[in-house]
Amino acid sequence: MTRSRFRRPTAHDASAVMAEAEGIVMARSHLAEARREAEALCADLPWLTTGQAEDLTRHYVARRIDLTRQMLRTTVRRADELRHEYETRYVELRGALLRRHVAWASGVLACATGINATLWLFTR
Repeated sequence: MTRSRFRRPTAHDASAVMAEAEGIVMARSHLAEARREAEALCADLPWLTTGQAEDLTRHYVARRIDLTRQMLRTTVRRADELRHEYETRYVELRGALLRRHVAWASGVLACATGINATLWLFTR
């Protein structure tokens, strides 16, 4: 038997499965909500025939799902833009902090060297 058959699932695998399951649940929830809204719309239009109501429901659900998909893509794109902006700013701040620490350390080292040299001259 190969080792791959007995491979333990990693935390990354589990989180990916959970994310996929959450996505499926959310998609089904949006689909069910769109169907409920379409059925409520058709109920408010009693003159529609059964075929017309089914056609309207199908078109409404398709449009609603397309709109939801577009909104999610826009949200994901904006999240990526924000993440890139935050990562860029983080790198800038980290570099500035490093430069400040180096400057302070250099200043302390220079002061210590000056004090040591002064004391050496006086004790000589």
